[in-house]
Amino acid sequence: MSVKSVKTDLKQSKPRVRFAPSPTGMPHIGNTRTALFNYLFAKHDGGKFIVRIEDTDRERYVPDSLEKILEILKAVGIKWDEGPEVGGPFAPYEQSKRLKLYRERAEELVKRGKAYYCFCTKERLEKLRQSQQKKGQRPRYDGNCRRLSKVEVERRLAAREAVVIRLKVPDSGETVWEDLIDGKIAFKNELLDDQVLLKSDGFPTYHLGVVVDDHEMEITHILRGAEWISSTPKHLLLYQAFGWQAPAIGHFSVILGSDKKKLSKRHGAKSVLDYLAEGYLPEALVPFMAYLGWSYQDNSQLLTMNELITHFSLQRLQKQNPIFDIAKLNYFNGKAIRALVVEELVKRMQPFVPANWKASEVKLKQIAPLIKDRLVTLKEVESLADFFFTKPLVDRQLILKYAQHEGEAVRDYLDKVKTVIGGMKEFGVTELESGLRELVGAIGWEPRAAFMTLRLVIMGKEATPPLFETLKVIGRDETLDRLSYARSSFS
Repeated sequence: MSVKSVKTDLKQSKPRVRFAPSPTGMPHIGNTRTALFNYLFAKHDGGKFIVRIEDTDRERYVPDSLEKILEILKAVGIKWDEGPEVGGPFAPYEQSKRLKLYRERAEELVKRGKAYYCFCTKERLEKLRQSQQKKGQRPRYDGNCRRLSKVEVERRLAAREAVVIRLKVPDSGETVWEDLIDGKIAFKNELLDDQVLLKSDGFPTYHLGVVVDDHEMEITHILRGAEWISSTPKHLLLYQAFGWQAPAIGHFSVILGSDKKKLSKRHGAKSVLDYLAEGYLPEALVPFMAYLGWSYQDNSQLLTMNELITHFSLQRLQKQNPIFDIAKLNYFNGKAIRALVVEELVKRMQPFVPANWKASEVKLKQIAPLIKDRLVTLKEVESLADFFFTKPLVDRQLILKYAQHEGEAVRDYLDKVKTVIGGMKEFGVTELESGLRELVGAIGWEPRAAFMTLRLVIMGKEATPPLFETLKVIGRDETLDRLSYARSSFS
């Protein structure tokens, strides 16, 4: 006997897909990629994207996880058609509010002979597991309660013994489906367990909840990570037990770290909110996530969400597991930053500007164009622009190294620079460049040595934005003050 997921008929209607996270902690970037792929697939064909919260694992429930999950979706521009906050025709969209339905469905299977009550205690199940392991057998429920008589079952139910409901899994044959991404996949039923459907506390297991909800909410396509492949035969057997047609099913590749192992926090498995807090833009994160398993004619293009929707197709999903490449994300982010107009860049920079800078919007608008091309993340604003607001320390040895002159000559040079700057009618970029170049030529210094000396004195760094434009933003008075401050180190 085999069970098949039929997909041909489903192409007749617009897709209804779901993203069904569990609020058990902060979802990492792989979870958000799953939401993105589902969203792109649905919107490409004019379908619906549903958010459903699978919150039945009460032991692992984290109170603020739901808010974080929704915040992430909003941050990257994924708008759900049904679900929390927006409602919909199949509300409620939180499993903890649908417990009555799951019990009814589980008991329906018992009545039809497709499932049974199980009274085995944790102690018996643990002894069974240990015995099977000692014999080199795969741990699997032995079907003990399958053999209970109807009278015995009714007696134990009346006695209010702790009870679960298990599915009767066939002990022969295969469960087969045509995966939308991986093609034909088959599992031997003899390797599957009589899975628990309803726990003793009245909560459904993941398997019962997901199948019932997908059916009730008319989900047409299930698109999820490859880590769920082993659960799919359990779900298909449930569909068969209920007599329902299964949705089309596809499994995405698994994101790997640079060590080619499953992505871990060490290699980038952080939340999208973490990346946003580090100064990455949604405009970079969205195409970066899309390219983790999906291919386009040019995977270096910074596609917008609308462009991704236009071009997305399951046929372009890759079976090969993608590598999370932080260098590529950095490249995308720098590209996204450079695409921002100054006003928008300043707006995005604001959360990363230290409060003690007391930076005005006017000042930031002057600074933004100077550091824009050097920013990889917005968090780097602090390190790239600190000298605009804070007088740098004087590194005498480094200045002498670049000046290629003795301390007395450096002091005289700084005095002459002060005189030139102090005498300027207009403190503009043109005036600064012409005046200082004329001075350097007159005293016979190499331009590189002269201007690097000024860069180190005024900004305290070897690598900075263009010198004359930077001096203009710092201002005449502050520039003169820093020249005087540095001069004292060469007295």
